[in-house]
Amino acid sequence: MEKKLYIGGLSYNTTDTGLKDAFSQAGEVVSATVITDKMSGRSRGFGFVEMATEEDAQKAIDMWNGKELDGRTLVVNEAKPMSDRPKRTGGFDRGGRGGFGGGGYGGGRRDY
Repeated sequence: MEKKLYIGGLSYNTTDTGLKDAFSQAGEVVSATVITDKMSGRSRGFGFVEMATEEDAQKAIDMWNGKELDGRTLVVNEAKPMSDRPKRTGGFDRGGRGGFGGGGYGGGRRDY
């Protein structure tokens, strides 16, 4: 059964191909993806590698966690499914109040 790994601490120079090549040393890599910023296209410093078996995934964790790739020390562990992660808080409020055009930003003043 395939196992997805989270790879943190990636260099901004690490590519999908470089990540796949590195993790292939531990076993069969199904996919390797460096997550990039949608606006700039620059790496966000983390990615995911999907290994063919749980044994290969464990070998990859043992081989790469705390080790250096492209000048950066990696954090490698089992990826958590989206549903298991805690809800994100903070940031931009899309609740319809405040902000731009929501009416609450100017305190209700209309004399400007």
